[in-house]
This record gives sequence, structure tokens and C-alpha cells, in this order.
Amino acid sequence: MSVTEPPGPLMDRDEVDRALARLDAEHEAIETSLLALQDHAGRRLLEGAKLTGVTEERWAAAENRITLLWAYFDAYAGALRAARELRARRRWPGREELAELTELLRGRSVTVAGGSASGASPSLTGGPAKLTERFTLEELVARMNDLYAHSLDVVVAADAVWSALPARIDLLAAELARTRQLAHSVGVRPGEHPSGDDLERITRSLTALREQVISDPLAFWQRAEGSSAPGGGRAHTDRYDREARALEEVRREIEAVLTVRQDAEARLGRLRDVLSRADRTLAEARNARGEVLAKIAASEVPAVSGPPTALQEQLALASDYRRNAQWHRLSPLLESLEEKAEEELVRARESLTAVTAPLAVRAELRGRLDAYKAKVARHGHAEDPLLIERYDAARRMLWSAPCDLRVAEEAVLRYQRAAAELFAPRVPQQGGTADRREEA
Repeated sequence: MSVTEPPGPLMDRDEVDRALARLDAEHEAIETSLLALQDHAGRRLLEGAKLTGVTEERWAAAENRITLLWAYFDAYAGALRAARELRARRRWPGREELAELTELLRGRSVTVAGGSASGASPSLTGGPAKLTERFTLEELVARMNDLYAHSLDVVVAADAVWSALPARIDLLAAELARTRQLAHSVGVRPGEHPSGDDLERITRSLTALREQVISDPLAFWQRAEGSSAPGGGRAHTDRYDREARALEEVRREIEAVLTVRQDAEARLGRLRDVLSRADRTLAEARNARGEVLAKIAASEVPAVSGPPTALQEQLALASDYRRNAQWHRLSPLLESLEEKAEEELVRARESLTAVTAPLAVRAELRGRLDAYKAKVARHGHAEDPLLIERYDAARRMLWSAPCDLRVAEEAVLRYQRAAAELFAPRVPQQGGTADRREEA
């Protein structure tokens, strides 16, 4: 048998044995990896799933690579077996045998049929498929490592998405079912409440999301930047997270409605009390207005409105909602009524204050007049004729009806000035003493 010129220097026996030992170890490692890939749960799922989209495309390419990978491995194993058999012929191989071993171990001695891989090109660069290709054992190992890494990347990525998302979607769907049941119990239904419509939309979205995750997991895979390791990345959960947040918002709304159901009677009672106080205050203001018009002359008294019938009607509607367990409608109505009832009570109090202002002015003048009279008495001037005259004039005006507040205030001021003159020290003047009191 003619022997081709060996590639490079002729290997000696020790070099051949070391090369065979290294190649045997690589053979074992590659075989272990291939068997692990064959048994990988992600691969079994991919083989049994009805795939769509990017996953269908990438898995079809990965299957071709795996088929080609096994063809390469068989060729590698056959070449390595031939080299081992040749080395086993003699303990001390001759030159021809060493030349043949050098060719087997270092030369392009491995021929692979390109058409054996279901039409896949042995090249990963997208070049045209070749009928056959020749490799050295080292080149073949490098090619197998490349094919393995690309195939494993698809399998690991799909398995990672399937392991992460469907279970989370199922948990969220279970929470969604509980929320829907709770929503139904408080009257939050589709077409009747926005949160009921939101629950329907979330249900449809989660169903579609789960179907897509199962059929196209790689559409949800985000590769880690700068990572070249197979499966380097994570499942992106943007759509899932968005629906989880939407469900949380709906759940808070349902909890608010539940709170309304629990507190409805107490809140309705407080509302009735506030509106009742507003009615009583307005009634008091109307009575006070009549009194002011009768007792105070030349005074502009503001009109007093009637009871808030619109609020009473809304309060009756709120009671109907409670009786019919329409909590989703009762909730916003109660919030609006509570705000309006407080405003109505404030308005009623302001109305009463505005109406009774003239009476308050009269009361203040009466109090001031009596206070000055008491002060005059303490200073021993209770019998002063001028003060008695001015006090009686002011009192008649303040205790008569109708009372002219402007004239009454002038009378009180005259009494105050007369008292102040009396309290002031008298200053001696030339030609006698001068009395600083104003003449009557």
C-alpha cells in the first residue's frame, strides 16, 4: 500500500501514543456531551411540541446541526478507531506505519459526506453544501464543538423559557380566577364596571401569552450581551409583568369595593347625620332671618336656601345600591356624597353666620354699653346725670324693635366718650377750674 507524504515532521511512537490518548479523551468527552444533549429535557420538549415562529425556524436548523454532528462524530470515531488498530499492530511501529499514523492523526484524513445531513451544509457560514469535505481530526473536533454549542444554545434557551414562564403564567391565572370570583361577588362584572372589563382583557391576554410561550419559547428569550456561552441570557417577562401589574390594580379596586361593602352602613349613617345637621342649621338660619328682619332696622339680610334635595335623592340612591349589593356603584357615589355633604354643612353654617351677623353686632353693643356702665359704677359716678341720660338713650335704642344699629352705635359711642371725659383728670386753668366734660 502506497503511503502519502505525511503532513509535517514524522511522528515518533511516543508522539503517536500521546496524540491517541488525547484524542481518546476528546472522543469520550464529545460522546458524553452528545448523549447528554440527546437526553436533554429541552430537546425532548422541542421534538414533541408544535412549534411556531422563530422557535420553529431555529429548531429546524438545530436538528440539522445535530444530525450533522452525529455524522461528524461517527467519522471521527471511525478515524480514531483505524488509528488505534494501526498502532496496535506492532509494539515498535516502522517508518511506513508511523507515516500512516502521522497522516491519520495530523492530516486531512477524515472524509465526511455533506449530503448526509438532510441537506445541511457542513459549513456554518451559509456557503453552498458540498458533496464531501475532508478534515483533520483537530478540525473535526473544532467543527463538532461549534455545532454542539449552536445546538445546545437553542435547547437550553427554549428549556429556560419553558421552565420560567408557563408556571408563572399558571400561578397568575389562578390568582386571576380568584379575583374574578371575588369581583363577581361584589357586582364587578364585564360591561358593568371597568374593572370587570379589565379582568376579561387580562384573561384573554394571559391565554394568548401562554399559547405563544408554549409554541414559540425563543420569542421570549433575551441573550445576555457579550455572552457566547450556550444558553447565556434570560427569559424576558415584559408582557407577563404588564399583566401582573394590571391584575394588581384590579385587585386593589376590588378590595376598595369590599371595604365599601363592610363599611357601607356606617358611612351611610354618617352621611345622614351630616345632612341632618345641615338641614337643622339651615332651618335655624331661616328662623334667625325672620327674627333679624323683625328686630333690626335698615339691615340687608341674605336669603337662606332650602334643604339640599339633590343630595337627599342621591342618599336614597346610595341606600338602594346597598340593598341590591351594587357595591361597585355604591363606592364612587359614597365618596362623592361624603365630600358634598361636608360642603353643604359648611355652607349652612356660613349662611347662619351671615344671617345672624346683625344680631351679633347688637349683642356686642349691648355688652359694651353694660361694661362701661359697670366701670362707671366702680368709679363712683353711677349717679352722674349726663351719664344716666346717655345710657338710657343708648339702652332704649338697643332694646327696642326694630333697632337701628347705626344710630344705636352712635349712642353707645356718645356714652363712652362721656364716661372717658369723666375718668380723665381735670386740669386747673387760670381764672378757675376747667371741666373737660362735654356739655349735654
